[in-house]
Amino acid sequence: MQLFRFANPDFLYLLLLLPVILILFIIDCIRKKRALLRFGNSGLVKSLIPEMSRIRPLIKIILQITAISAGIIMLARPQFGSKIEDVKKQGVEVIIALDVSNSMLAEDIQPDRLTRAKQAISRLVDNLDNDKIGLIVFAGDAYTQIPVTTDYVSAKMFLSTINPDMVPKQGTAIGAAISLGIRSFSPGEGKSKAMIIITDGENHEDDPVKNAEEASKAGIVIHTIGIGSTEGVPVPMLINGKKEYLKDRDGNTVITKLDEDILKKIAISASGSYVRASNSNIGLDEIFSEIKKMKKQELESSMYTEYNDQFQIFAAIALFILLVDFMVMDRKNRKLANLRLFKFKV
Repeated sequence: MQLFRFANPDFLYLLLLLPVILILFIIDCIRKKRALLRFGNSGLVKSLIPEMSRIRPLIKIILQITAISAGIIMLARPQFGSKIEDVKKQGVEVIIALDVSNSMLAEDIQPDRLTRAKQAISRLVDNLDNDKIGLIVFAGDAYTQIPVTTDYVSAKMFLSTINPDMVPKQGTAIGAAISLGIRSFSPGEGKSKAMIIITDGENHEDDPVKNAEEASKAGIVIHTIGIGSTEGVPVPMLINGKKEYLKDRDGNTVITKLDEDILKKIAISASGSYVRASNSNIGLDEIFSEIKKMKKQELESSMYTEYNDQFQIFAAIALFILLVDFMVMDRKNRKLANLRLFKFKV
């Protein structure tokens, strides 16, 4: 469901021209100032051209930039949803469980494990059409970040906010993420349900294999993606603006390693597959290709099917500002300067 959208969003790239216009205005002002100084003392030059105004050109450029901005937004055609309908599509339900523990900040996958995983999920969402997607984040506990939905715009928005600080308890509770995933799918038998777990696999909290077996009984297929190196790397942390490495209670540098064995066991227990991520390929596309082969189910969702254009508002704003800009002259008008609407006797 999407309440607001732009019908022609590509026109918004024209907004990048606004800083260029402002820079050209500043350059022109500097050029004019230097040209006037060539005539002599600045105070004498000002007395010879009393109509010259410094503030009026600035007012005019602000009005012009505002009018151009309104015009660009008008061309992009802003729209608000006006009619909600229940739409039925054929697809599958997929929940991605993303590890957000501190170990996901390790840089053996560039730029780091978590950022690379988020980039891959974002690209996956861009390619979705009829399928529903949900997102669970987990560290020492598991939380639903995005309920199962077809609102891909909101999914990407929430995805961008994910970071290790959002889960207060550190750790890697893969089992808790699986249990939450089981409860998060739409109720009903015979539905195509798949779960993708992206983690370094260093589970210290529970028994994820047992949870995976329960998921399999519920008809949920679980795929796992191992992200990181088996050799082990330190975990970078930003402390007081300086890059340091995470240490344990004894002051030793924490080394995080990919545990492939546990992830393979989870995938086997829930009829899924295991993929090891690399710098060039996280493996999410390959797994989703397997998921797309699952039997499609009828997914029902509420979404806006009609939109009303709101560009008229911005057209009126642009027209009004241009009219004001036309009335504001670059120089002072001597006749208007002597005009006094109110006279007071002292």
